[in-house]
Amino acid sequence: MEKADSGAALYRDFLGGNAQALEELVKLYGDALTRFAYCIVKDDAAAEDVTADTFAALIVKRKKFRESAKFKTYLYTVARNRAIDYVRKNGKNRPLRGLENMLAGEESDDIFKRERNEKLYACMQRLPAPYKEVLYLNYFDGFSVKDICRILKKSEKQVYNLLSRAKATLKRHLVKEGFSHEDL
Repeated sequence: MEKADSGAALYRDFLGGNAQALEELVKLYGDALTRFAYCIVKDDAAAEDVTADTFAALIVKRKKFRESAKFKTYLYTVARNRAIDYVRKNGKNRPLRGLENMLAGEESDDIFKRERNEKLYACMQRLPAPYKEVLYLNYFDGFSVKDICRILKKSEKQVYNLLSRAKATLKRHLVKEGFSHEDL
């Protein structure tokens, strides 16, 4: 069973009264949602709060899931909206905390790989929020352009333009940080 299909099935099980299904959903999507929220809120504790709020919304609202849509897309849309609400309430100029390698998702024993990932992370944090969101959704979470359109509420052309501009801007930052063209 594909991850997206299993998410929808778990959510249906949860709506049917299976509390264990919610725990499985948190295990399946929790870390990735936290990393995505971090791209928006720029604070590790706030990103965890946004993720918790996202799952709380699933519990409280118990909204029926449309079979024609993808559950993962729905979940990321809810998380994005919660993260944007957090930024609106708490201001946009918050200091970056916890420069853990949120993009890689886990610690690396290879010091060169860890250093490379930290530089990549630092360069991504310099990008405007829409660029970070679209890159993260496409490359780190593997969403298709159509799914990104639904999450960001933009047209395909807008998403393709954002991806193109984001990649070009990130590449400029990476070259300034000493990445060679072979590394890119």
